[in-house]
Amino acid sequence: MSYDDVEIEDMEWNEELKAFTYPCPCGDLFQITKEELKIGEEIARCPSCSLFITVIYNMEDFTDQKSKSKIDQPKQQPVAVA
Repeated sequence: MSYDDVEIEDMEWNEELKAFTYPCPCGDLFQITKEELKIGEEIARCPSCSLFITVIYNMEDFTDQKSKSKIDQPKQQPVAVA
């Protein structure tokens, strides 16, 4: 069971760790990377203890628009040329 549910807006970006962080009761930081968020991961773990939190976020904020499949793109209609 998750220790807590935390909104991504309540987490801080740590440039050194290249991860979003949130204080853990043990004194360390829960951590989750942008790459993990992009693939749908929602669990941020503490590297020093067994606790973890569930991160609440909008996955669309972390998906790369260039990586969308052709299925998601509108189909082009053929144009008749006279």
